[in-house]
This record gives sequence, structure tokens and C-alpha cells, in this order.
Amino acid sequence: MKKLFLMLMLGFCWTIQHAQAQNDAITRFFEKYMDDERFTVVYVAPKLFDMVGKIQTDDPDWETYREVVGDLTGLRVLTADSITDGIALYKEAVSKVPANEYSELLTVRDGQENVRIWIKDSGNIIHELLLLVGSPDEFVLLSITGKIDLDKISTLSKALDVEGIDQLDKVKSSKN
Repeated sequence: MKKLFLMLMLGFCWTIQHAQAQNDAITRFFEKYMDDERFTVVYVAPKLFDMVGKIQTDDPDWETYREVVGDLTGLRVLTADSITDGIALYKEAVSKVPANEYSELLTVRDGQENVRIWIKDSGNIIHELLLLVGSPDEFVLLSITGKIDLDKISTLSKALDVEGIDQLDKVKSSKN
């Protein structure tokens, strides 16, 4: 009985570790370039989203943003402009996205600009939205985690002044 219990626990731990290893592909990509001076890096920890969600004010715009960020748990942004290898970075990042975990929501290629958006969901709940943008002189990786409402997420693009995040507006228009 002890052996069976031990084997079940080891199997469970391996399964969790294997799943985390797949999820960590995007994290490892982010970490690989976060110290590279060609990139602008933004990381918002879950605690900050929690704190922001508790701020009370009479500003109606703030209430709209608070509604959007209230269920978010993390934000990672990696951007680079004026680079010469944006397409190569884009292709490298795309190759790291575990196809069995993410559903592709949108793909746009306009000239040399590429945009792809994936979601990770279970049922009607979206847990992560992943955005990649690549062109010869630009690269954007954006990962938003938490409980995500696609109808409200484009509001976030107006609040954040990050190159490439305006692509989130395409999520809303692709749904309609």
C-alpha cells in the first residue's frame, strides 16, 4: 500500500512538473531577453493587481480600468523596436508556444508585420492571453494572466502606453 501511494505521489509530481515545464516555455523566453538592453520589459506581479483592484475613487474612467484589472493576476511585456531581427524573434517565440495548451484566436499578416493571439482557457474562463507581434524592426510579447474577459480586455490597451498593445483591439473585433 505504501508503494502504491508513493508511486501515485511521484506520478502526480511528475505530471505537475511536466505541465509546469510546458507553461514555462514562454517564461523562459521572456527571461532569456529581459536583461537584453534592446528590449523594454514590463512585469506586473499579482500583488500589484490585487492592490490596484482595491483602490476606490470617484473617477469613472478608473472604475472601468479597475473592472478590467480586478481579475488579472499578472502581466509580462517584452518589446523591442528599432531592431533588425524582429521576425527571427517572432518565429522563435511562436515556436515556444505549446500548441496543446493554447487556442489560437487571431492571426494577421499585413505585409511584413505578423500578429498572433492565443488564449489558454478552460470552459468559458480564459486564464491567459498571449500576444506576439513581429516585423523586421519590431517585436512584442505580451502575456496577461488571470480571469480574462475578452470584451473588456481591449480597454487595457488604452490604459497602457506600450508599443504593440493596441493589437488587443483586434481581439474584440475578431470576436464579432
